[in-house]
Amino acid sequence: MTAQSPLPRPVATACPYCGVGCGVLAGVDAGGGVTIAGDPAHPANRGRLCVKGSALGETLDLEGRLLHPMMRTRSGSMERVSWDTALDGVAEGFQHAIREGGPDATALYLSGQLLTEDYYVANKLMKGFVGTANVDTNSRLCMASSVAGHRRAFGSDTVPGTYEDLDEADLLVLVGSNAAWCHPILWQRMVANQQARGARIVVVDPRRTATAAEADLVLQIRPGTDAVLFAGLLVNLADTGGLDEAWLAAHTTGFDEALVRAREIAPTLAATAAATGLPADDVARLFAWFAATGRAVTLYSQGVNQSAQGTDKVSAILNVHLATGRIGRPGMGPFSLTGQPNAMGGREVGGLANMLAAHMGFTASDIDRVRRFWGAPRMAEREGLKAVQMFDAVARGAIRALWVMGTNPAASMPRADHVRRAMAGLDLLVVSENMLSNDTVNAGAHILLPAAAWGEKDGTVTNSERRITRQRPFLALPGEARPDWWIIAGVARRLGFGEAFSWTGPAAVFREHAALSAFENRGTRDFDLSGLAGLSDADYEALQPVQWPVRRPGDRTETRFFAAGGFFTADRRARLVAIASPVLAESPDARRPLLLNTGRLRDQWHTMTRTGKAPTLGRHSPEPLLALHPSDAAHLGLCEGDVARLDTAHGAARLRVTLDPGQARGEVFAPIHWTGETAAAARIGALVQAATDPFSGQPEMKATPVSVSRVEVATDGFLVARGAAEAPEGLIWTKVAVAGGAGLLFAATEPPDAPALIRRLAGEDGTIAEVCDPARGLYRAAAYRGEALEAVVFIGPGARAAWSAVEGLFARPTLDPATRRALLSGRPADGLPDPGPTLCACFSVGLTAVAAAIAAGAGDVDAVGRATKAGTNCGSCRSEIRKILQARSPVPA
Repeated sequence: MTAQSPLPRPVATACPYCGVGCGVLAGVDAGGGVTIAGDPAHPANRGRLCVKGSALGETLDLEGRLLHPMMRTRSGSMERVSWDTALDGVAEGFQHAIREGGPDATALYLSGQLLTEDYYVANKLMKGFVGTANVDTNSRLCMASSVAGHRRAFGSDTVPGTYEDLDEADLLVLVGSNAAWCHPILWQRMVANQQARGARIVVVDPRRTATAAEADLVLQIRPGTDAVLFAGLLVNLADTGGLDEAWLAAHTTGFDEALVRAREIAPTLAATAAATGLPADDVARLFAWFAATGRAVTLYSQGVNQSAQGTDKVSAILNVHLATGRIGRPGMGPFSLTGQPNAMGGREVGGLANMLAAHMGFTASDIDRVRRFWGAPRMAEREGLKAVQMFDAVARGAIRALWVMGTNPAASMPRADHVRRAMAGLDLLVVSENMLSNDTVNAGAHILLPAAAWGEKDGTVTNSERRITRQRPFLALPGEARPDWWIIAGVARRLGFGEAFSWTGPAAVFREHAALSAFENRGTRDFDLSGLAGLSDADYEALQPVQWPVRRPGDRTETRFFAAGGFFTADRRARLVAIASPVLAESPDARRPLLLNTGRLRDQWHTMTRTGKAPTLGRHSPEPLLALHPSDAAHLGLCEGDVARLDTAHGAARLRVTLDPGQARGEVFAPIHWTGETAAAARIGALVQAATDPFSGQPEMKATPVSVSRVEVATDGFLVARGAAEAPEGLIWTKVAVAGGAGLLFAATEPPDAPALIRRLAGEDGTIAEVCDPARGLYRAAAYRGEALEAVVFIGPGARAAWSAVEGLFARPTLDPATRRALLSGRPADGLPDPGPTLCACFSVGLTAVAAAIAAGAGDVDAVGRATKAGTNCGSCRSEIRKILQARSPVPA
C-alpha cells in the first residue's frame, strides 16, 4: 500500500460575520470538503462558534460566483474581458469623470467585509491621490454614531474596554442590542457571568427580544427615547450622591452644561418614566442598581446607533460613565458592539468619509501629516460625502463614477429604490464582487471585478475590542478572482500613481498602515501600531491575535483606556455633552399609524450573499416575517401566517405575518436580509426613511411610519427542485437553500397551474406521482428520475406545515419505496415524528424534540440541552427554549 500524504493542518483565520471577531480553524478534509471549528486559542471566542460560523463550510461553493472580469457591451449584455481591459476601463472612466467634474465627481462605497489592507489602499488612492474624500462604507449604517460619540467625548474613536470586562462586571446593561442573536458568543459570556457570579443583566429595547429572555430586568422603552433614560439616570446620580466628583474634576469638562440639559429633558424619575413609556418602578430599579454597582458595563448596538439622534444617545450613555468614573477599569465602561467583522479595521484606516487614516481627521495638521507620509499629490482637504449624501449626489448627477466594493446598496441602503434608480444613471458603475448577480449589479453595473471571498482572502481584521486577527486563506483563488487591494492598486497604477501602490503583498500594505499610525504620534493618538511596523513577511504570516495599541515590538498585554484620564483632546480631558431633546424624525399619523423597526435574524447575515447558501441557516426562519403584537394584528384583521402589505412614504413590501407578544403595540418589526434575488417583495431597505443624524450621518432605520394591510391570498405552497427553483409569474416567493436542491416558499394571489409546474421541473424523462383534491384546492406532486427525487410541488391546505418534512429528503441520493409512498402525505416515512420548525440549527433540533424532552420532565434549558443537545453550542436558541418552557409551565393557583 502507498502511504497517504497527511492532510494539511487547519488554518487559523477569522470569522467573516459579526464584530465579535471569532477565531476559526478551517481546513480541507480527505474528500475535498471544508472543515470548520472554533479556535480554542483565540481570546475572542475560546473555541466557540455561533451557528453562522459553524455553517461556513456550507457557503463556499462556486455556484453563482463571479470568476472573471466582465464589461457591459453597447448592446447592454455583459461579456468576459481580461483584467487589463477591465482595469483600463475603470481608470479611463474615473479619469473622464475627473476631467468633467473634478475629483468630487468620483466616489467609492466600501464594506466592513473588506480586510484592513483593502480599506487602506482604497483610502490612500482616493483621499491622497485622486483628491476626494468621497469614500464611505456600509459601516456608516451600523456604527457611525458610536464613532461620532467617541470622538466627541474622548477626542478619538476609542473603545475603552475589553471582552474581559463582560466576565468581570456585576451589572450589564444592554441598550438596543439583541446580543443573544447578533453577538451570541459574547452573550453567552454574559450569561455565564450571570450564572457564576450573580451579575445582573438589564435589557433596554422597544422589542422583547431573545436577549430579554435571560435578563433580570427588561425595559421595553418607547422608540427613540434611550437618551431620555440615560439623561434621567445622570440627574438621579447627581441628586443622590452617585457621582465621582474627584474624577469629574480631574479628568472632564462640560459636566455642568450636560447636567442642566439632562434636567430639562428628564428632571425627575417620574418624568423619565413618563417620557420613555416605562413603569416608574422599573426605572427606579435600574437607577438604584447602577448607583450601587461599581462594576457596570453598558453595551449598545444598532438600536442606539441607527437613529437620527444616534450620536446623542451614545453621548447620554458616555456622560453617565464619565460622571461616575466607570471607564477603563476591569468590569466597567461603555462598550459599542460592532456589527461587521472589520468595521473597526475600516475605522482605523479612514474608511469613513469624515476621517483620515490612523484615526486622524480633517484638521490642517492631520491633513498635512498624512500628505507628507504618503507623498500625496492631491490630498483631500475636506470631508467627503457620507453614504446617504453620496447616493443623493449620484441621483442629482454630481457624482458620475462610483465604485462599489463588497456591499449591496441597492438592497441595504435606506430608500433602496431611490438608490437603485440613482446608480442606473451613472456614467460608470464599477462593482467588485464575489457574486455574478445581486441587486446592485443588476442596477446597471458597467464593469464587474471578481474579488476574493472569505477562505481566499489574506490580511487582517479588527474586532469590537480592538483585537487584530489574521484572516488567512485556506482555499485557492478560483478563476481570475483577485484580492481587493490588488485590484485597487492596479487601477492606481493606470492613473499614474504606480510608485506609491507597488506593494508585493498584504504584509507590505500592513507595514505601511502600521508605520502611518506611528508617524509623528508620540502618544498623542490612540491608534498606534508602532510595534508592528517592522514585521517581516514571515512575522506577518505568523501574527497572533493582538489588541492595539502595540507601541513596542512584543506588546501583547490586554489594554484598557482612560482609567486615569489621558483622553485625546487638546487638554487631555473628556467632554460631557449637552444633548438635544430627542424627537422622532418621522412620526406616525392616520395614514401610516405604525412604526417600522428593522434588524437582523438569528441565522442570517446582511443581504444573505453568504448565509443564503447554507441549508442549515435556512431552517430557523426560512422566509421573511412581519412581527406584530396580537392586538394590532386583530385590529388589522391579520392572523398568523397571513400575508401583509407594508407601505411607507418610500416603498412597499409583502411579508408573512407572525404574531409576537414581545412586540410593543403600535410597532412592527421586519428583517433586513432578503433582496430582489432572494424574495419577490421583501426588500426592507426600500421602505426605510433616509433621515440622518446631524453628527454621524447615520440613517434612522428603527422608526419609519408604516401602514399594514392584508393581502388576499388564494393559496400557499412550496416547490423544491434539484436544479434552480425559479418562480412562476404572480407568486409572492422566497428562495430557500436546501441540501441537494433549491426551494421556494410561496403564496399566490391566483392559483398557479401546478401540473404544468411539476412537468416543467420533471423534464422529459421524469416520472410524476400526484395527489389532487380540487374541492379543497390541494395539489401535491413528486417527480423522479429513477429512484432519485427530482422535484416536489405542494399547494393548498397543509403545504407549509409539510415543508420541514419534505425539504430534507433532497439530501438523500435515492428514496426507498416506503419513503416515496409517504412523501405526498407530508409525513416522514421512517416512523419518526415531523421535526417541526428548527430551533437549534447547530444540531438540527426541531420543536418536536424539544417539546418531547419537556414532556418527559426536562424542567429547564440545561435539562433540555442534556436531552437533545439544543442550546449547548452557541446558545442562541436558549431564549426560545426558555419561552417554550414558560408557556408550558402550569399557571400558579
